[in-house]
Amino acid sequence: MTGLSKVAEARIEAERARDKVMASAQSLQARLSPKILARDAWEGTKSKGADLVEDAVDAVKARPYAAGGVAAAIALFLAREPLIDLAGKIVDGVKKKPEAKRPRKRSARKTSTESKENG
Repeated sequence: MTGLSKVAEARIEAERARDKVMASAQSLQARLSPKILARDAWEGTKSKGADLVEDAVDAVKARPYAAGGVAAAIALFLAREPLIDLAGKIVDGVKKKPEAKRPRKRSARKTSTESKENG
């Protein structure tokens, strides 16, 4: 090989390498575009969400009473302020309610004072 053919071969090889690097850069740029990243993130989130829901449904089917207890506990926790207010109103209402005086029933037996009077 002559010097010219070696130089020409080196230029051709350099051109191939440059084309390969440019193709890799374009491919990387396409994969890192915001639209593609957002789409991939959304797809991953949907997939994980579906898996979580599926696992939750299986857990509820396996232990319905425990799931109901957990749901009730969460509901009580979220509604704690109104429930505390309601309990306070009930207690205040019971305290303020005057006790009704009932007339005493007389027994069939006469008391000692009645028997002396009737004598």
